[in-house]
Amino acid sequence: MTRIVLVRHGRTAWNVERRVQGSSDIPLDDTGRAQAATAGALLAEAVAGGAGWDAVHASPLSRAFETASIIAEHLALGGAPTTGPLPEPALAERRYGLAEGLTHAEIEARFPDGDVPGRETVESVTERAGAALLRLAELHPGGSLIAVSHGGVIAALARSLDASLVGRPGPMIENGSAHTFGVVDGALSLLRFGGIAELGPVADLSAGRPA
Repeated sequence: MTRIVLVRHGRTAWNVERRVQGSSDIPLDDTGRAQAATAGALLAEAVAGGAGWDAVHASPLSRAFETASIIAEHLALGGAPTTGPLPEPALAERRYGLAEGLTHAEIEARFPDGDVPGRETVESVTERAGAALLRLAELHPGGSLIAVSHGGVIAALARSLDASLVGRPGPMIENGSAHTFGVVDGALSLLRFGGIAELGPVADLSAGRPA
């Protein structure tokens, strides 16, 4: 089995303002950098049999890539043979079209019918992100990987693999939280929603749970 831990990026100013980010490239704030450092320290401890992590991949959006860079620094400090993050465009956040930069209240007021021009479908997000994880698993068969992505991507993948998450108003995915996926014989599964499953010490990085 190849294990892939998907980590949501650290906090940004738009997270604080509760604005939809999507493909907008919003940087981390200081709290977001601290969250990334905490995730990195915990992930450095959670290694399979002490073998370390094989690679760190990330969405190319700066909030995710900087989170991954901070995590990778902590893994190197922990002795893991891991270089800096590798960009994976298919793990970029869902595109929200004209809703980007708006709060949810503003979106409801501007698009009362729920039809937002330019918004990517959940099915499209699930397809491209799922294919990316399978591709990464092929590059690292039997390995342990970290990939930093976004709340919309992680939610889409989790719901597609766990029927209990479908129809709920969440799932809540906190900044800096980790979610473990597995790949066996080309099939993707959700091993754990929140926390780091079966990689040594279980470090629960998520304060939230499915709502």
